[in-house]
Amino acid sequence: MAANKVAYLSLLYMTLGLVLVATVSADPDLLQDVCVADLSSGVKVNGFTCKENISAEDFFFAGLAKPGLTNNTFGSLVTAANVQKIPGLNTLGVSMSRIDYAPGGLNPPHTHPRASEMVFVLEGQLDVGFITTANVLISKTIKVGETFVFPKGLVHFQKNNGQVSAAVIAAFNSQLPGTQSIAATLFAAQPPVPDHVLTKAFQVGTKEVRKIKSRFAPKK
Repeated sequence: MAANKVAYLSLLYMTLGLVLVATVSADPDLLQDVCVADLSSGVKVNGFTCKENISAEDFFFAGLAKPGLTNNTFGSLVTAANVQKIPGLNTLGVSMSRIDYAPGGLNPPHTHPRASEMVFVLEGQLDVGFITTANVLISKTIKVGETFVFPKGLVHFQKNNGQVSAAVIAAFNSQLPGTQSIAATLFAAQPPVPDHVLTKAFQVGTKEVRKIKSRFAPKK
């Protein structure tokens, strides 16, 4: 009887251990020191294939050192430091961005389907927020030296309501988080989302939908 009990408990603990491992596992552990992305390879995998000859330049990027130009429609600019800019990030599951905002600038509502995001304010202050799947807005004003987190996949935004420029460094738990800007996704998709879908979704007329689409149309 005692032996059966020991065997049963051993099996139970083993099963629980396997369930726990399966539950908490995300990306698999690296099987090599580095896998620098071969961005020129035509081979399609979930990520990028590894190139043979590597150097320090594959792990370096100076693009976040200077403010980006914010003279655009939204008054903001995102400078990404992901695997497409730093091939050495391939398989490491991390990346960064610098986001600059003119006074009144907006990083419009968007999502990152593959990553959570944390921003650290370098200068200025921002009104930031995300929206839960229950349509609850979680928002706050953040200033220099403060951080805020946007959970993976949730719609979020940042707005500079100050009179001076602002900037943040954003960190992601993905080498390539992906970004879907809500307005651009719906009104600038190619081929276009049918007008009748958008009029029904937003409860507006076709005239308003076409006007918005025209504003997102590529400039010739």
